[in-house]
Amino acid sequence: MTREEAQKEIAGLSEKINYHNDLYYQKNTSEITDYEFDHLLDRLIQLEQEFPEFKYPDSPTQRVGGTITKEFETVYHKYPMLSLSNTYSTEELKEFDQRVKKGLNDESYSYFCELKFDGVALSLTYENGILTKGVTRGDGTRGDNITNNVKTIRTIPLRLKGDFPGEFEVRGEAFLPKENFLKLNREKEDIGEEPYANARNTASGTLKMQDSGVVAKRGLDCYLYSMMSDSEKIASHEASIELLIKLGFNVSRTFAKCDNIDQVIEYINEWETKRMELPLETDGIVVKVNSIQQQNVLGYTAKSPRWAIAFKYKAESAATLLNNITYQVGRTGAVTPVAELQPVLLAGTTVKRASLHNANEITRLDLRLGDTVLVEKGGEIIPKVTAVDMSKRPADSKPIEYITTCPECNTELIRHEGEAVHYCPNLTGCPPQIKGRVEHFIQRKAMNIDSLGERTISLLYDKGLVYSPADLYDLSFDDIFQLEGFKELSTQNVLKGIEASKETPFESVLFALGIRYVGKTVAEKLAQGMRTVDRLANATYEELIEIPEIGDRIAQSVLVFFQDPVNRQEVKRLENAGLQLEIKDKPNTKISSALADKTFVVSGVFENYSRDELKETIKNHGGKVISAISGKLDFLLAGDKMGPAKKEKAEKLGVKIISEVDFLKMIEQ
Repeated sequence: MTREEAQKEIAGLSEKINYHNDLYYQKNTSEITDYEFDHLLDRLIQLEQEFPEFKYPDSPTQRVGGTITKEFETVYHKYPMLSLSNTYSTEELKEFDQRVKKGLNDESYSYFCELKFDGVALSLTYENGILTKGVTRGDGTRGDNITNNVKTIRTIPLRLKGDFPGEFEVRGEAFLPKENFLKLNREKEDIGEEPYANARNTASGTLKMQDSGVVAKRGLDCYLYSMMSDSEKIASHEASIELLIKLGFNVSRTFAKCDNIDQVIEYINEWETKRMELPLETDGIVVKVNSIQQQNVLGYTAKSPRWAIAFKYKAESAATLLNNITYQVGRTGAVTPVAELQPVLLAGTTVKRASLHNANEITRLDLRLGDTVLVEKGGEIIPKVTAVDMSKRPADSKPIEYITTCPECNTELIRHEGEAVHYCPNLTGCPPQIKGRVEHFIQRKAMNIDSLGERTISLLYDKGLVYSPADLYDLSFDDIFQLEGFKELSTQNVLKGIEASKETPFESVLFALGIRYVGKTVAEKLAQGMRTVDRLANATYEELIEIPEIGDRIAQSVLVFFQDPVNRQEVKRLENAGLQLEIKDKPNTKISSALADKTFVVSGVFENYSRDELKETIKNHGGKVISAISGKLDFLLAGDKMGPAKKEKAEKLGVKIISEVDFLKMIEQ
């Protein structure tokens, strides 16, 4: 393919992908399947790797991330991002209205009301219609440049259409949708980690991640709510919102223009419960004087504008009785205490149970059976016990003694140093752990055996047929046909699903094994870094932490898993069953022979490329990537934070150490 042909195809693919992105994220419709869309995107990624000179700043491939940012640049805001004064009462709201009235000398005015989204404030700069900068609020005067991460949020336009100012700034709130937050926490619990406390903090932490590829997978969203420009003369906040919508920005259609403070209060009352139906957390209403000219007249205090105020809803709570505490055992053996409550109506739903997380939480609250407890919905999603009404405590109540043995198999519980959770160590004999591991193994993101389910797994366990994932591959037609509710067709479907799972790629099989702390993304990193399960099983601690994003805790967990003879035997059985336990080589994508017969070790963190991208580039130009340094090695491609031991060994053996810049010059030549 010539450069001209590549440039033309890249432009065409970009236009087509942007069109389908707009249909899906702005108009809630689709003209092609996910498979067809992914095929278009994969082709564009391939071409951009081969012809990086044609990769534009607004390329739709920015959405999938992959850029590594070692440090976030500090940026001063052109327009300060001030905080708003808060109120929880309509009386104070009316006092605010009187101050506005006085400040405008009884001139007529109106308000613009918007929901106060509980997320992370962002400032987005557009130049000539292209997103050039995404910055956090920081201290209001300066924030962090997180542009690469912002570009992964699919509802934020990378390039605008229509008439727009040459340069302007948009303000918005990035957030993690409730559904994505719950999904993320299920994944955390699934790999034996503590769930995130709330969606807002999770969104904030996500936006500060170094790997934009991980950010892209979290599924953040963003609502835009204001626009600033030196050149565009906008008369009102309402007009700026209309312009944002016209330019294709994602604006929540929950706003309202109000002619007076009474209409503002009506709006507040309307959304007090209605907001619970929204896909994100909200904690109040923002009230702004609509006219920009009147905003300028009212001006600012040292901390906040005089023309706006935030009305905060009080967290809804309910009092109820704590009837009992039960204990659940998860797949990893983690024991979670659960408060069994007298049913109570809270935020539109009846709450009967609430997680107590661990023994420390029970001690902190000083919970006792029979207590009257206050229950809130954490982030309006998950019920939690927040306090005890001591005035109603029964005189004969006694402190709760946390269980010392597993409620399922009676094994003595253990508690690892530095952790709050108790664990049942009986991995191979505790029923919920056994069934949980098999359920984890068959899930969609793992082996994707959708013809099986929790009920079938329980039936197979009860019949003594399945005690581990490998047992699934020994099942016969008669084994399944005898189960309650199974007929010939459903039995065949299960067997077909099990057989089809043998084609599942290695990284998904690795995730399916259920190694503690190894989620889907970590499994992909481990698979790419080690290539085969044998290499992974025999890897040293030093080799594991050299893999991108693999830290001490994950490395130790992998070592412990493969040191267990039971786990090694299980992996061997899966291998004998025909599962994919190594990375399959991709089709030949050779670009040149610039690096023919040259060997490389890639180590450290790089400015413009991920380690995997550099390894792929080496192969595309005829080179070979190996993992160990020896006297026969040609080059050590060294990035930031490379282990000193590798550098010392390379210098001792006379291996040439090159930088990312040196490497790029080699392939350019």
